[in-house]
Amino acid sequence: MKKRKKMQSGTKAGIAFALPAAIYMMIFVGYPMIQNIILSFKNVDVFTFSNPDKQTFIGLQNYAELFSGNSILALSVKNTLLFTVTSIFFQFFIGFGLALLFSKKFKGSSFFRGVTMISWLLPVTVAGLLFKFMFASKGGIINQLFMQLNLIEQPLEWLLDPKLAMIAIVVANIWIGIPFNMMLLITGLTTIPDEIYESSKLDGANKIQTLVCITIPMIKPAIMSVLTLGFVYTFKVFDLVWVMTKGGPINATELVSTYAYRLSFEEFQFSKGAAAANILFLILFVVGLFYIKLINDEEEAM
Repeated sequence: MKKRKKMQSGTKAGIAFALPAAIYMMIFVGYPMIQNIILSFKNVDVFTFSNPDKQTFIGLQNYAELFSGNSILALSVKNTLLFTVTSIFFQFFIGFGLALLFSKKFKGSSFFRGVTMISWLLPVTVAGLLFKFMFASKGGIINQLFMQLNLIEQPLEWLLDPKLAMIAIVVANIWIGIPFNMMLLITGLTTIPDEIYESSKLDGANKIQTLVCITIPMIKPAIMSVLTLGFVYTFKVFDLVWVMTKGGPINATELVSTYAYRLSFEEFQFSKGAAAANILFLILFVVGLFYIKLINDEEEAM
């Protein structure tokens, strides 16, 4: 009886602590999401926004128009996947290399680790403006550096050339995301007991064998977390791209997030913008379910 009472009191305490957060999420996250879904099934635009009587229910028409051949949605999804996969690839490997470096104890390790975090601590809009100036055609430090190294003869139009604009925003996003990968992987590396490395040395394992057979398998949960969270954060990036290119030139850097914003707040097609935002949410929701499944499988395996 005493154990049952303790469990009941613990459950009540847990509910009491979680209730404020649950109420907050329902008001500021759940309610807007539901309203956005309802909005996507209506015909709300600049002409019907102020007249609710003309906001009729049109079902999946907005989604059908987004997936039609005249829509930019397919291109924006393609650009978003390219932007996300490329960014995550370089962020992970550079972050992993820095994590291996800074997990070692040497003079200045803490200082340089802190300096590396600057790119993560900067507001994304500030970082976007910084890289916009760096990739500027005239006076940009990137062009100046390449010309000094004799890699180019004349300044490149980084943000005006459709082939180069995607490279520019990917480079900027890689720079921002490296510290996030580094810190999570360092946390994973700290969980590996030193005795395992000492045993591997006694068995004659070299550094590459130790990395492949011990380090990577031991931090697999951290790696999966980094990749999944990195995908979610990168797939929904908006402010960096909007500050640097606004989705241009000629939709070369148009992402799903910028396309949804453009539909809603530049073209004032609010229902289509809501539908595009819901598509973005659905993709991230599927990725989130995949991540939860991986975590549950890892826990069951342990």
